[in-house]
Amino acid sequence: MLFNSLQFAIFFPVVTGLYFLLPHKHRWWLLLGASAYFYMAFVPAYILILGATIVVDYFAGILIEGAESPQRKRAYLTASLVANIGFLAFFKYFNFLNSNITTLAGFLHWNYPIHNLDIILPIGLSFHTFQAMSYTIEVFRGHQKTERHFGIYALYVLFYPQLVAGPIERPQNMLHQFHEEHYFDYQRVADGLKLMTWGLFKKAVIADRLVNLVDYPFTNPYLFSGPELALAAFYFGIQIYCDFSGYSDIAIGAAQVMGFKLMTNFKRPYLALSISEFWKRWHISLSTWFRDYLYIPLGGSRVPQWRWQINILIVFLISGLWHGASWTYVIWGGLHGIYLVVENYLHKIPPLISERFRTIPPRWLTRFMQRLVVFTLVIYGWIFFRATSLETAGYIALKVFADWNWDTLTGLAHSISINYNLLITLGAIAVMETVHYFQERGSVRSLLAEKPAFFRWVLYVGILICIIVFGKIYDAPTNFIYFQF
Repeated sequence: MLFNSLQFAIFFPVVTGLYFLLPHKHRWWLLLGASAYFYMAFVPAYILILGATIVVDYFAGILIEGAESPQRKRAYLTASLVANIGFLAFFKYFNFLNSNITTLAGFLHWNYPIHNLDIILPIGLSFHTFQAMSYTIEVFRGHQKTERHFGIYALYVLFYPQLVAGPIERPQNMLHQFHEEHYFDYQRVADGLKLMTWGLFKKAVIADRLVNLVDYPFTNPYLFSGPELALAAFYFGIQIYCDFSGYSDIAIGAAQVMGFKLMTNFKRPYLALSISEFWKRWHISLSTWFRDYLYIPLGGSRVPQWRWQINILIVFLISGLWHGASWTYVIWGGLHGIYLVVENYLHKIPPLISERFRTIPPRWLTRFMQRLVVFTLVIYGWIFFRATSLETAGYIALKVFADWNWDTLTGLAHSISINYNLLITLGAIAVMETVHYFQERGSVRSLLAEKPAFFRWVLYVGILICIIVFGKIYDAPTNFIYFQF
């Protein structure tokens, strides 16, 4: 079930209304049943995979907490992780690995008889797998007590707002919330609905309107000039942000309406002043997951310089592979790892230049240039993320540096100026960036609270009208990009 579908427009108010009408002791089964229905609306059979991992991790948590020796605790944890990673590896990476082995066997003239399997990746498998793994890891570390209520634990994994594409929650944040009674609070409900509306605006009015401007150039890159492909990469950077952060806003807002607090997943990442800051603002639940469960156990930065650089590269290569079973994703992750390694060498250069020439550029100019460089590097990386193959990725990555002449640029500017739909989308992007500007300087909710009620309602109604008039909501609902991961 998609957040931007008519089905969800009926599902959400019905489930939420029943949630507040039911006594607290019965609410868990309502949410569990609704979450199972929500997930089965995609492919019903895949609920069995979720059920299997839930059973394994539920009993693994009990066994880990009750084990008498560290060795036995580690054995139970290992069994749980193997089960979770095994499901993920089979459904997401078997064909990828098998295809690469087949290619290698052909090159070496070996007889390799195993063929790819006709399997479909379950929706959101990577997300709920990582969330389930965080539970057993935290129980093993002693940071979380075992959840003995099977239904509550199952709800922790299945909770429908963040089941399919996150945020990837930790048990310390979520499990206790399912035991707490949440009362109807008008302001909280209103704030949650506003956040859901804002997320739908980003998804329907910006991300979905950019689909054609991205898909065609990336599918047929040989028909476009360098500036046109660079613009397509820019459009994709905006599309994936609005699509994914829009989903997160709807998920967080839906949970907030019922009284649950999910972690923030995005903090205006394109305003980052460095690549490291970008990853503190982009998909925060995943980046902190890799930090806590992979980067720090590898030694983090508390190791020799060469080892620290390897740790960064390992984390980002695996992060790239997490996003998809393709070498393009691995390259994208590796590219960001290289960005970070180089950044840590180059951050000392600006102060040295200022000291050498005894001049300090204006702060606004320095910050503008930093943001421009970071944004450009991130957009360039998206080429590999979006490309359909290594061949097209390589072509686009080189082609974007060609054809930058006056005739090409004026022709591109003219085509933009006469594209009515694109101008609407660019106007919506300008609205979003205006909101980001105020968010960087404080709470937009607090700022709006100071305005007259008439002003606030005109703004809210205006956003709704934009979604109804300009949003891509009347045709078949468009999938969220991160559903494929």
